[in-house]
Amino acid sequence: MRVFCVLAVLTCLSCVVNGELNFLVVADWGGDGTWPYYTFAQQHNAEQMGKTAEEIGSQFTVALGDNFYPLGVTDVDDSRFKATFEDVFTAKSLQSRWYMVAGNHDHYGNVSAEIAYTARSHRWYMPSYFYTETVTIPDSNVTAQFVFIDTIILDGLTDLVRKWLPPSGPASVSAAEDQWDWIEQTLASSTANWLFVLGHYPVWSISEHGPTQTLVNRLRPLLIKYNVTAYFCGHDHAMQHFHEENSTVEYFVTGAGHDTDSSQRHLNDVPPHSLKFHYGPIDAFKTHGAFTSVSISSTVMNVTYIDHSGKKLYFYSKKPTRD
Repeated sequence: MRVFCVLAVLTCLSCVVNGELNFLVVADWGGDGTWPYYTFAQQHNAEQMGKTAEEIGSQFTVALGDNFYPLGVTDVDDSRFKATFEDVFTAKSLQSRWYMVAGNHDHYGNVSAEIAYTARSHRWYMPSYFYTETVTIPDSNVTAQFVFIDTIILDGLTDLVRKWLPPSGPASVSAAEDQWDWIEQTLASSTANWLFVLGHYPVWSISEHGPTQTLVNRLRPLLIKYNVTAYFCGHDHAMQHFHEENSTVEYFVTGAGHDTDSSQRHLNDVPPHSLKFHYGPIDAFKTHGAFTSVSISSTVMNVTYIDHSGKKLYFYSKKPTRD
């Protein structure tokens, strides 16, 4: 597998409100493999995301993998792009750029087709398997950098049936090491005031899949070393927030894009007192969903978890920790 990375600068600032950068984050949103190719939770989430995006003047949306259940897409002409994405997230406020990364279910299919779809859609943006974007917040010299990574290249696929098993390990060790080198170089060279890493697999999670040991062992030390503001992810179908004692890094799991999972089987596998919030109601009929709203200014980051009905589930505010 040949892996490429892209360095780009975000320039569209038309939706910034009062000197703030506002955007949405969702993961594990990828509908269903049978008609109508979306779940009720995904549809309701999409409707509420449209309302929230309009309210906050959202500039863009971040989608953190498992974009198409259960087996990704076959090629760039796959009808799932339309049925699961274009025809579901129809609100005018959601027509700005969507920054995409791949999840394990995408890697069961053809991720290169998802990259190629960037040229077909005015909003779908996945220029490579991993890439970075930087924006300057208006009326200031404050910058925010987003480092999008492919955690499946780093740690391999999960078992499609035995979902509780950990990832199998990287399909290509050389590709994984190339990305590890790129991640460290990107973080080490960052001068951003706000620095975010975003991927699919979690570092910490109490739910069905639990912590990803490779990310605990290799990504977490980099997040700490380079004073990353937060790591956003999905994979487990719940909304979670972790903050470790004596660390400035926040860990946000926002994997309730098309249903929720009530599992807490890994409650004892995360650092003591690190879990600050968990949402994962029983959802046998896939009617519950949630997403994240983020607002960044020069002085504060506000993170809000919102469910499919518009209820605000959780709010967290953080001041900058980088010079």
